[in-house]
Amino acid sequence: MSLDGLDRRIIDELRLDGRASYAEMGSTIGLSPSAVKRRVDRMVADGVIRGFRVRLDPDVDGAGTEAYVELFCRGTVAPEELRRILDSIPNVVEAFTVTGQADAIVRLRAGTMPDLEVALEKVRLAPQVDKTRSAIVLTRLVQSRES
Repeated sequence: MSLDGLDRRIIDELRLDGRASYAEMGSTIGLSPSAVKRRVDRMVADGVIRGFRVRLDPDVDGAGTEAYVELFCRGTVAPEELRRILDSIPNVVEAFTVTGQADAIVRLRAGTMPDLEVALEKVRLAPQVDKTRSAIVLTRLVQSRES
């Protein structure tokens, strides 16, 4: 599906305020509320918009301790195999295969440093993982702008 300028403006409005009414968005971009709703419904149906969610402050959510972990695997490991391993660890927030020396980068979140250590140990114990290199987040400078 291709998006036109109005679709992109609706998406921008939703990024700024996911709770904005169709009337508010329509007023901002020059469409009727029903036209905005039709476009949002179409983008949801087409899979362009994959959902709506609440983003909580990690400290309030009890997951204020965060780390980025590079995974170095033994041999060649398929992305699906890494996904299967990482899906079983609830502290994994995001994970990506990457270029460079590491095979993947994983973002972990936990309530405390000991909880983070337990989650990291689960990652390290996977038979496909040879070694890890971690960086613990000290200060969040910029929050996600995309979702």
